[in-house]
Amino acid sequence: MQLTVLPPRPAAGGPPARRRPVRLLVLLAALLIAGAGADGCGTRLPDSAFGHRPTPGATAGSTPGGNPASDTGVTATEIRIGIVTSLTSPVGSEVFSGPRYGAQAFVQALNDRGGLHGRTVKLVTCDDGGSGIGNQDCVHRLIDQAHVFAFVSGSVLDYAGAPYVSEKGVPDVGGQPIGTAYERWPHLYGIYGSSAPRDGHAVGWNGTLYQSTEVFRFFKERLGADSAAVVAYNQADSARYAAQLKAGLEAEGYRVLVQTVDFALPNFQAVAAAVRADGSQLLFDAMDTRGNAALCRALDEAGVRVTAKVTNVQNWSETVRTDYQSSPTCRNVLWATSSSLNYEDVRYPAVQEFRAAMARYYPDRAPLLSAWELEGWAGAQWLTDAMDSCGADLTRACVGRFMERAEPYDAHGLILPASFVPQPPPTGPARACLDAARWQDAAEGGRGGWVTQVASMTTNCFDVPQLPYKP
Repeated sequence: MQLTVLPPRPAAGGPPARRRPVRLLVLLAALLIAGAGADGCGTRLPDSAFGHRPTPGATAGSTPGGNPASDTGVTATEIRIGIVTSLTSPVGSEVFSGPRYGAQAFVQALNDRGGLHGRTVKLVTCDDGGSGIGNQDCVHRLIDQAHVFAFVSGSVLDYAGAPYVSEKGVPDVGGQPIGTAYERWPHLYGIYGSSAPRDGHAVGWNGTLYQSTEVFRFFKERLGADSAAVVAYNQADSARYAAQLKAGLEAEGYRVLVQTVDFALPNFQAVAAAVRADGSQLLFDAMDTRGNAALCRALDEAGVRVTAKVTNVQNWSETVRTDYQSSPTCRNVLWATSSSLNYEDVRYPAVQEFRAAMARYYPDRAPLLSAWELEGWAGAQWLTDAMDSCGADLTRACVGRFMERAEPYDAHGLILPASFVPQPPPTGPARACLDAARWQDAAEGGRGGWVTQVASMTTNCFDVPQLPYKP
């Protein structure tokens, strides 16, 4: 496994070299629709994201009264934070890398502004290779050898090291909930929050999780849709995700056509014919980018038009421009939904700040920018605000109290308000909100881009059912 300590204030430049994947695999079924959003809009924290800014000429540790070496990974002048990413996983280097770059950009900007209460934040990154064994190795290296204070903005295929992180009481803030670890273990705080007990014994509520149907309700009300097709591979995780999509759609009154294709030799021409015959208005999938691009190509070649081709936050990226180059008609009905702001929507100051930092520190990421990079930035913002709340006496226990407080958190407006207050299992409808964007080739002066489709994600909300499922 690759372990890297990032310098606190590196020069601007590009990311490490990216390797092309040998093969593409379906992501885990847990890349699902985000859970129910918290009620209301939440109270936005003061704009102290970058903490204490030393006066000109002050040294890194010159806060009033001085900084104690208050906990593991914390000295008078430094805070050591870990990031684990499945950078060289079998699904390719770009699939999971986004959150890491977003978090790195945030920390570099933080350090350039003077650090946090006179301390520099040093990132230690580890590539787990997309395997459980590799993940355990990364976790042990970062905790036992690098002695990190916390983890931030992780994005891993198999979080096998989660029990050890929890056992050691290391806060893990803003990770992508690709598996079920963030719905089970204490001290783990996923980017979307959780109302499950998270007692380390069972996932969710005695092994049951719940999905809400706001995505389907949104398209029903916005586009007047009442029919949808779901396309999946003949692979277990893909099939489970497709079954959940079907259940959610049917709960909202849709007529649903399910199409299954062979993973190795998918016949997307047959799917296009079936979608045409059915008259499906929406198209959902449980496939990787390769499959989606091939499906769109088949639709365009057959002259099949759908009202919306819906994807999730993990596929909300600039690479749509090239991934769907041969299927422009399908590309222009691509919609993505999420629990975070559109990374292209610079109406929001927090998005402007993210974009400016990415352009400064990772300029060659411009054609690869994604919603996950924005969420990686938001995760780093969340951890920073938690640490900032502790003042000079920074401890893991203090960070935990901030993360588990009753007041929802929205990363200065970047994400829907989220919290980690345990609640009983859902028994009826819940209020759930979402953001949505559509790709349009005419946007950005004809260059193409994602255009936000809602006035505000905090008011684009619906009272929807909660459907139980076993992960």
